[in-house]
Amino acid sequence: MATPLRRFSDFSAAVAKTRVLIVGDIMLDRYWFGEVERISPEAPVPIVKISRSEERPGGAANVARNAAALGAQVTLISVVGDDEAGRSLERLLSEERVRTSLHRDASLPTTVKLRVVGRQQQLLRIDFETLPSHEVLATKLADYESALAQFDVVVLSDYGKGGLAHISRMIEVAAARGTPVLVDPKGEDYARYRGATMLTPNRAEFREVAGRWRNEAELASKAQAMRAQLALKALLITRSEEGMSLYTDDGAKHIPAQAREVFDVSGAGDTVIATLGTLLGARADLDNAVRIANQAAGIVVGKLGTAVVHPNELD
Repeated sequence: MATPLRRFSDFSAAVAKTRVLIVGDIMLDRYWFGEVERISPEAPVPIVKISRSEERPGGAANVARNAAALGAQVTLISVVGDDEAGRSLERLLSEERVRTSLHRDASLPTTVKLRVVGRQQQLLRIDFETLPSHEVLATKLADYESALAQFDVVVLSDYGKGGLAHISRMIEVAAARGTPVLVDPKGEDYARYRGATMLTPNRAEFREVAGRWRNEAELASKAQAMRAQLALKALLITRSEEGMSLYTDDGAKHIPAQAREVFDVSGAGDTVIATLGTLLGARADLDNAVRIANQAAGIVVGKLGTAVVHPNELD
């Protein structure tokens, strides 16, 4: 029997009661906007005259603000530096109704991604980042284990910045409680995600681990082999203009991309896993959760930079 199609509003009352715990690497996304009128006489590069700037939460913090924008009760555990950027992140998250448990490390500069934008085109990105200390990470793990019982779902957002060094233990503890765990993976070592409920790699990330495929059948074979190897209930591969592919015990299901103009793909994966986590925490069925997450991704790529989707945009 086919799963009945439901809209986001059908789940909104349950979403409002859903408690989502998000753990991962967070960063401050800074945008400098300006006009490009000439080339520098010092080097063949454009001169950008900055007219305004913006700051937005990035990484796992963007996942958190996306879940909060949908109406969920969201708590974020992460590590920041004892600096101006860390305080900006805390303020921005508070403004977006995200509760935070941020461990401050005086030796750790908060990760900042600075983007210079001219004429609506990104011209340059500058990253400032340092891996957190093991002592701070151990404290974060203890906080996670003590808080876990309060939440309906866990989202682990791995940006490869070192903040999820204990991710295997985090998955193990959540699985033992029966709490769904969704992971946005990074890097080549997927073994540490074993036992998660769902992984959500994008096409390039999956190819980096599983290798290339020649057709859909070979892709499905690789996906189901990974799912079995890692004991996952589901594997969702986001495929940009090709939509999404979901692999479960029931086989493969392909969801076409929503047809709309793509303005900026940054943060789209954050929106996908935030929407999935929020809906699964609200006990939505997987098929509808994936379909609505695909709809949300189609909306957010039409916005500049890391952005969120609101419930009224999904109905």
